[in-house]
Amino acid sequence: MDSIVSQRFDDYPQDVRLKLVEIRTLIFKIADDLQLGDITESLKWGEPSYHVQSGSPIRMDWKRKSPDYFYLFFNCNTKLVDTFREIYGDVLTFQGNRAIVLNRGEAIPEPVILHCLTLGMTYQKVKHLPLLGA
Repeated sequence: MDSIVSQRFDDYPQDVRLKLVEIRTLIFKIADDLQLGDITESLKWGEPSYHVQSGSPIRMDWKRKSPDYFYLFFNCNTKLVDTFREIYGDVLTFQGNRAIVLNRGEAIPEPVILHCLTLGMTYQKVKHLPLLGA
C-alpha cells in the first residue's frame, strides 16, 4: 500500500478501516482477475483513490460529519452511478450521481459492490453499451 494512503487508512476508525481495506482488496482482485494492468493508488482530495487505464477513478472515504456511513465515489460525469441505481436501486443507497453510500454497521454487499467496482474499472471499454453491458 502506498505510504500516504496507508497513513490515511490509519486515520479511520478500526471498523471502517477494515471495510475500506476489504473494498481495496476487491479492487486489486478485480484488476488481477481481469488483467487490467497496474493500479494507481493515491490520495485525491484526501481520499484513497484507485485507477486503472481501462477504467474511471474510484475513491473511498468515511467522513466525521456522517459517521454512520462510508462512501465509494465515482466520476459524476460518467454513467456509472446512474447505471448502479437502475440495476441495484433496491439494494444500494446513492448520493446524487457520484457515490454509493454504505452503512458502517452493515456487511458490505460483496457481490453487488464487486460488480459496481468491475464496471468502474472497465468503464472505458463498456461506456458505449446499454447499462454498461451489465
